[in-house]
Amino acid sequence: MLKLAILGFLHDQPMHGYELRRHLAALTGHIRPISDGTLYPAIKRLETDGLLIRETEPGSTAAPRHTLHLTPAGRTALLERLRTPDRLDISDENRWFTVLAFLRHLDSPAEQATVLRRRLAFLDEPASFFYDGARPLSAEDITDPFRSGILLIARATSQAELAWLGDTIATLDGHPRPSA
Repeated sequence: MLKLAILGFLHDQPMHGYELRRHLAALTGHIRPISDGTLYPAIKRLETDGLLIRETEPGSTAAPRHTLHLTPAGRTALLERLRTPDRLDISDENRWFTVLAFLRHLDSPAEQATVLRRRLAFLDEPASFFYDGARPLSAEDITDPFRSGILLIARATSQAELAWLGDTIATLDGHPRPSA
């Protein structure tokens, strides 16, 4: 997720590490805070892999700034990751939101729709947070108000996402749905 987010933000524009960290925190910081001890080693690995380069620019007051730029290989890696997200990128909501944040970088509406269809297929699979043996339990099956609340919130979120996915896929396919 961090690699995808770094590549995605640098696709938008070159940034220095502090600015990149602010963007990452805005995207995922409320869920997974990004520390310097996580970010800078990740940047170094991406640099070593040839996916980004660091250019030194004079600082406005004293120390020089290191600005990070996406390389052509980094752009290719980002686009490939967006075209073919792994199963966890599709099923984990936090990772899915990271994919969505940068899916616009795929130029092809058909490729964008393909990724959205994978999420749609995942959401169509029966699932629950709680089971009775192999049978998924619904909010109505559970007497614990807190567990029932989890399922009610998840259902509402899923219904909103399913509607958005259907509308967006139709638009990408060139068949926008009429507004209600």
